[in-house]
Amino acid sequence: MQTFLSLSRGIDRLNEWIGKSVIWLILLAILVSAVNATVRKVFSISSNAWLELQWYLYGAAFMLAAAYTLKENEHIRIDIFYGTRSRRAQHWIDLVGHVLFLTPFVVLMTWMTFPYAYQAWKIGQISTNAGGLIIWPARAILAVGFALLSLQAVSEIIKKIAVMKGIIEDPHPFVSHHQAAEIEGAALAGDATKRTGEKPE
Repeated sequence: MQTFLSLSRGIDRLNEWIGKSVIWLILLAILVSAVNATVRKVFSISSNAWLELQWYLYGAAFMLAAAYTLKENEHIRIDIFYGTRSRRAQHWIDLVGHVLFLTPFVVLMTWMTFPYAYQAWKIGQISTNAGGLIIWPARAILAVGFALLSLQAVSEIIKKIAVMKGIIEDPHPFVSHHQAAEIEGAALAGDATKRTGEKPE
């Protein structure tokens, strides 16, 4: 099991590094958008290439950070049922979901998108919009994003099994919305106390 956990830690480090790095793509996309809007308004000059570049940057930030988001357990979930279960039942729900739903989907998408990107690169496909960009980088981003998600799905399955066996601590103890609100309220009260120097009643 330690070998699998070492693999899991390696995958986690990779996706954490990528996820934190692509944050800057959002800033770059905002700058491109601002410059494009300014040039269009001031000089009446615009290009579809700038618009498509924004889409590429946002798409890259979204797809390449998706695996890191999974690692941090920050994907949106509907926990009406999940939140009322015991923690062990939640572990089983997560494990079954990862094995039967997440992993097959992301592996299938990886398998389908790499040839899709390669074909666009091979023929030099260009956007049908006037002045548009080449297509293959956008498709390659999809392929790499799903490949990273596939790796992270494997990592999450390994960690979930290890947690259920008691080998490692639960990296994401479940906190309900109500508990999260109470924790946040207590933190805010503590911050207010520090600023004012008064003791809470």
